[in-house]
Amino acid sequence: MRTILVVDDEVKIRDVVVSYLKREGFRALEAAAGREALHMLQRQSVDLIILDLMLPDMDGELVCQRIRTINSVPILMLTAKASENNRIKGLSMGADDYLTKPFDPREVVARVRAILRRTDDGHLLADRLSFNQGHLEIDSLKHSVFCHGEMVSLTPNEYKLLLALAKYPQRQFTREELADKVMGYDFDGDIRTIDQHVKNIRHKIEQDPKNPRYIVTVYGSGTGLQAVSND
Repeated sequence: MRTILVVDDEVKIRDVVVSYLKREGFRALEAAAGREALHMLQRQSVDLIILDLMLPDMDGELVCQRIRTINSVPILMLTAKASENNRIKGLSMGADDYLTKPFDPREVVARVRAILRRTDDGHLLADRLSFNQGHLEIDSLKHSVFCHGEMVSLTPNEYKLLLALAKYPQRQFTREELADKVMGYDFDGDIRTIDQHVKNIRHKIEQDPKNPRYIVTVYGSGTGLQAVSND
């Protein structure tokens, strides 16, 4: 049974989301504040977090940032902050998806299932792939990425995106193809989310994100991506 942590200070929202999750076979935990959620993560194994951004003790964005320093658990932001800038900010901080209030609880469950599907099936053909003489390494057994020997903290979607490129070095992908691989064929959101994930990865693994070595965007016949060749 998958465990979902619902972090929201509004009792009615928690009750509705938890009720629908349990109805669909999930185990649900609840937290009414950011520090409570962080404390629970130290004691509980969680498969996904549904995170409100406007919490009474600390901003949800800060909670997300702190989670990302210790854990790659998928995060679905569920918030009243509906602007494009807020969505981009949330994704850049490490969220895997972003849903605004008011919401249909059935969509929340559907997105939870979609995120879990995406984060379940990523793997490499080899146990470990090395690029640029070992400067970038992907360990599929540990689901870890190392840059210059240091572990890189990636969200599940960022890991899956990097993995998709690493499986086919030098191949060019369109944005739509990457959205299918990372978000799933049933994803009906904005596929430009892929652009933000690419930007996030570059800032984490590239020495100069504006002149990337590992992930290169190819302009011309639509947007494509390619990874540098492996060793």
